[in-house]
Amino acid sequence: METNILKRIFFDERQHWKRFVEKYGNRIRPNVIKEIEKFRTCGTSENGFKLFVCEGCHHVRKMTFRCKGRFCTSCSNGETEEWGRLLAEDMFQVCHRHVIFTIDEGLRNIFLQHREMLKPFMDEAVKLVQGWFKKKFRVTPGIIAGLHTFGSRLNFNPHVHMLVTMRGMKENGEWKVYNYIPFSMLRKQWQVVVLKLIRRTVSEIEKKKIQPLLQKAYSANAEGFYVYAPKQKGNVKEQLKYIGRYIRRPAIALHRIEEYDGEFVTFRYYDKKEQKEKRETISVEEFISRLIRHIPDEQFKVIRHYGVYSRKLKAMCKRLVSVWQKEVRKWIVNVRKILRRRTWRERIKEGTGKDPMICPRCQCYYEYKGEVWLHGGELKVRYAVDDMARRYLTREIEHGKVKEEKTQEARRNHRISISSSEKQGQLRLFGVQ
Repeated sequence: METNILKRIFFDERQHWKRFVEKYGNRIRPNVIKEIEKFRTCGTSENGFKLFVCEGCHHVRKMTFRCKGRFCTSCSNGETEEWGRLLAEDMFQVCHRHVIFTIDEGLRNIFLQHREMLKPFMDEAVKLVQGWFKKKFRVTPGIIAGLHTFGSRLNFNPHVHMLVTMRGMKENGEWKVYNYIPFSMLRKQWQVVVLKLIRRTVSEIEKKKIQPLLQKAYSANAEGFYVYAPKQKGNVKEQLKYIGRYIRRPAIALHRIEEYDGEFVTFRYYDKKEQKEKRETISVEEFISRLIRHIPDEQFKVIRHYGVYSRKLKAMCKRLVSVWQKEVRKWIVNVRKILRRRTWRERIKEGTGKDPMICPRCQCYYEYKGEVWLHGGELKVRYAVDDMARRYLTREIEHGKVKEEKTQEARRNHRISISSSEKQGQLRLFGVQ
């Protein structure tokens, strides 16, 4: 499928997203509408662009701005890759465990209806791990927690992924090694914590309604809710990079969407119970409904850092560990102090092997001539190196306005033709000439 298959599902000539908003507008979170609109304009001139001209053949190239939205798969792929790389470099180069905390299937809709519980949901999972390590070993581990609200079928399935150091730091900077996690104990404690969290969050009236669900979740999971933490093998840095990308990944990858015929979407998923890959075909409305519920609330952080990885303590912990290693002459922890994000040009060059700033026609370099940005809801020339560049940018803005007007008119005409054909089909269905 084409790379913008998700945009086609939402915004093609059938205008599924517009119809969805008209039907469920009062039930859609405002932040969802905001993120979808950012996704719609991502990679288009509507967001603005930079102008480059080849110094040799004068080939013109416009590089549009990305939306950097939390729903956009195009933006998240690049950011996830870069975040995973920085994470692997910034973390202590020691063994980590990938710990997963899940809940009973019957409780998922409660968290969907009470999204305010998702933050304490993450915090409580981390407290269990931190509390056990502090009590047993008197050390502070490093934890990076990520919240996933989606399952393989795009169903709402909140669970917490953690990267936990299998070592921890004492108050004097000493780094102590451990490699044991008590699954049975954590499972029962996690079950109790989740049920208490729900009971203290919902109202008394709702508590009476969901009491059978809570009782069933407790009795059906005699050993507690599922907690999984497989041992990691192989290169530490590659482990961290892979798990980091996994924690930050979007709800669905574009390559999983196999078919879209205008009314139905077919995607594949891996069924963990039956241990095989399956396919599911659902209506576009159902597909959109499943997908947008995983857009986090505004300012909600789906990735959080705790312990020696917390933003307040990380720098101090690195200094303490470095001093302790020099004193005892044990080089257990490889501490990286200087990190730098790769530029857009560096990422493209490393990923494709081609320099995007070199003209493919004559192999000369592109020169920056100016840029257009979105200010106050309108596109304006932000910078131009000379009058010629300014005139060109102004013409592009006017051309974009005319093109948008023609596109909207074509969409209106197409909707009229679709509604007309639907009426004719309905008349023929009932045998009316």
